[in-house]
Amino acid sequence: MGPVRHGKQETIEKVCEIVKNQLALAEGTTVTGETKFVDIGADSLDTVEIVMGLEEAFNITVDESSAQEIQTVDDAAALIDKLVSEKDA
Repeated sequence: MGPVRHGKQETIEKVCEIVKNQLALAEGTTVTGETKFVDIGADSLDTVEIVMGLEEAFNITVDESSAQEIQTVDDAAALIDKLVSEKDA
């Protein structure tokens, strides 16, 4: 296993927003970097929709194998930061 990558705080916050919107979570629902998508009721279809929302928001393309590895908000944020930095390179 490689080093644990963590997303930037602002990326994590934006991912949390998108996740809340996609899942139409109740106002008081806490979503953090550690939040697992399954714990907030996301099934595999929801996760696909979340990834699509993230692709749109960050103007990136997530390949399917990467998308399947996303378990938590922080996973998503770390992947986004990586893809964004590669895109800007």
